[in-house]
Amino acid sequence: MVNSHAEPRRAYDEFSLVLDPDVYEPLPDDWLIGITDFVSSTAAIRSGRYEDVNYAGASIIAALGNAWGSFDFPFVFRGDGAAFALPANGIMAATSALRDVAGFAKAELHLDLRVGLVTVGEIRANGRDVRIARYAASESATYAMFAGGGIKWAEQQIKNGLFLVKPGRYAMKPDLTGLSCDWAPFPSQRGEILSLLVEPRDHTRPEVFAALARRVLAVFDAAPCRSHPLSGGTGMAREKQVSAKRWSEVASNSDFRKFDDGLRLTLDCAPDQIDSVEAMLVAARARGEIDFGLHRQSHALMTCLVPSGRPDSHLHFLDGMGGGYAKAAEMMEEGALEEVVRQRAL
Repeated sequence: MVNSHAEPRRAYDEFSLVLDPDVYEPLPDDWLIGITDFVSSTAAIRSGRYEDVNYAGASIIAALGNAWGSFDFPFVFRGDGAAFALPANGIMAATSALRDVAGFAKAELHLDLRVGLVTVGEIRANGRDVRIARYAASESATYAMFAGGGIKWAEQQIKNGLFLVKPGRYAMKPDLTGLSCDWAPFPSQRGEILSLLVEPRDHTRPEVFAALARRVLAVFDAAPCRSHPLSGGTGMAREKQVSAKRWSEVASNSDFRKFDDGLRLTLDCAPDQIDSVEAMLVAARARGEIDFGLHRQSHALMTCLVPSGRPDSHLHFLDGMGGGYAKAAEMMEEGALEEVVRQRAL
């Protein structure tokens, strides 16, 4: 059902390759970009409702895939929300899924979810772009990577009240078949679970940002298993132990590293690795190249999606249990503001 000529046909199996801006291909102007974003996830996170926040964040992916009849469309899990791209003929499915997910979050989880939809053409008319690359985390799990600044721009517009999908009069309960949070939190094995966001400033050349991202990854890749938060020998599905083979498949199909208009990482690493990367990023921010936010916590969380009829293509979305990406985003916003004030004072 997805226009196969609109998406990249090649999937890269080395994450460092999707840092190259030349591997990204533009989506057609008439494609749709959907965004979900919490009005305020901070209060829910402070009250310990990490799993509810992540479940609601991933729910649009499950709801849309089940409504569309295929999960073969670009999407990215962002902790307390998600983004996706769909061809123009998917507007009814996208609109209905967004409305239903917002209604579900409000009625059953008591969480306010902002949802919006905008065309790629509208994004381009405002000086941003949406380009896609595909990263093969394993033989059975491929994730979309987004570049061009369009997802970030669309999210900001939706936060400002533009392009919102308004609630329907007769919202249906979304079909969330395949979405679950059956795994117990995963404690750090190396020191701390890190949630890291790094985004280029508007004027930063893509090749400059790519070089910085590679230096960041080199610090974490120096550790065994590339600081993978699920690299232990086995995991616990609540109170049920799973086999080493099954656990290896779960770990391989997880999205602990992704590119979403910037670097988005959930890692298990040593404190000195985090300190080293933070110093690198502070210097890059002082040069006016990036904004970044990071959050340290003791455990990682996993939300799982097993598409109906395709158990081999199970996907596992990772975030930090102590606030994760949402807390890192808070730090990034505060750090960007502090940097603006500092520059004005010079």
